[in-house]
Amino acid sequence: MNDNRKEIIRLLRQSEGKPVSGQEIGSKLGITRAMVWKYVRNLRREGYDIRSSPKVGYILDACPDRIDPDELKAILKTSLIGTNIRYHTELESTNNTAREIALKSPEGTVVIAETQKNGRGRLGSEWQSNPGGVWLSLILKPAISLDNLSKITLVAGIAVTNTLRDAGVDARIKWPNDVLVKGKKICGILTEVSAEVDKVDYVILGIGINANIKLDGLKEEIRRKSTSITNEVGKAVNRTTFIASLLYELEQQYIKFKTQKFTDIVDEWINLSDTIGKEVRIRTPNKLIEGKVVGITEKGAIVVLDRDKKRHEIIAGNCRYCN
Repeated sequence: MNDNRKEIIRLLRQSEGKPVSGQEIGSKLGITRAMVWKYVRNLRREGYDIRSSPKVGYILDACPDRIDPDELKAILKTSLIGTNIRYHTELESTNNTAREIALKSPEGTVVIAETQKNGRGRLGSEWQSNPGGVWLSLILKPAISLDNLSKITLVAGIAVTNTLRDAGVDARIKWPNDVLVKGKKICGILTEVSAEVDKVDYVILGIGINANIKLDGLKEEIRRKSTSITNEVGKAVNRTTFIASLLYELEQQYIKFKTQKFTDIVDEWINLSDTIGKEVRIRTPNKLIEGKVVGITEKGAIVVLDRDKKRHEIIAGNCRYCN
């Protein structure tokens, strides 16, 4: 967006619903009232609802549902995550783009897209990334072994769930990488890694959240299992503000991960879990395990008791509920 248009939006937002005259805007920007009018006209074409009254001024009634990267940077309260933001209107996949730049990018870099043409979930499953969602990937460079990689997904699940709950959504974590609301999926988390032997070079944390998604725009098989923030709370969320809250929560959880005992994180995950106590069917690369989820270990492995009361600790797998 042109700098003058950005400044006009900023001035109108600051007025908090009070009219701002074209003369005042022009004086602050060093342009004529006629140029102010041209910029306002272009902003209206972009979806900004700007009311104008002769001899009174301009009032911003509503903004289009777009993520504003400049505003995001201005309101972000983090010291690591989001200090480098790459914003795109459309990408094939935020994870793909993050992978391309990961080695040369600082830790905490975030790639955001309004839409993804080929978003994906775990095991290559399709993820519809329509306009109105939160589609982002975070580059982390933790000094951990591959054995601890699954813990990052648990930490991300806590951060997403806390952020959704703060937004008024009754979200809970489904192991290993989904967030549900009353049994319906609202978020998926895809963790990818680049490592050599036992040394992690970087982790890419892909997060897809159905924020202001219109459910009727989803494919039938996806729609009946999904929900969105808008669908749950009855109104659209400001995605820029929501992402700022999410990145802050991710940073807080990441700090805990690096500085506190993992047992504290495990306790928080259990409190937010939708999976504990459920009868499940988990497919791992080697076998199929059926039973009841009774806990999670300090290493981040889910604990399942099968019908013979045999204990299984599973670090990764495809989990389906049986009830």
